[in-house]
Amino acid sequence: MTGRLCACRKVEDTFVDDGCEEYIRQVLEAYRKTPGTMGTVRRADRVLAAQLYQRGVAAIVIENAFVLAAARRLMRPVDAAPLGTIRSLAYFLPVIEEVLEMRVSPEYFHHVRRKLETIARDR
Repeated sequence: MTGRLCACRKVEDTFVDDGCEEYIRQVLEAYRKTPGTMGTVRRADRVLAAQLYQRGVAAIVIENAFVLAAARRLMRPVDAAPLGTIRSLAYFLPVIEEVLEMRVSPEYFHHVRRKLETIARDR
């Protein structure tokens, strides 16, 4: 899929339209709520979300990457050294690429989401 050029409001060097704004809002809200993140959004995160929109990366792919990465971080041995807080959406880029290459059922991510909710609730 080719990148999309949006035209309305400018986010750094990336132009966005209303569809892009909704996508950015959805992605950044999911990022903000992901366990292990600071819970805040920076300008660079907004720019990256707009770039992912332009690349045509579906929001569900990004949300699945958040779930997968968060579950991996939480499913570590209890005595393992604590991991630092995630401070940037860019942290998830390798996992987003991984999810794009995966050939699994959407049920897999539903399962991982349920596991993540259970783990997060029990901590």
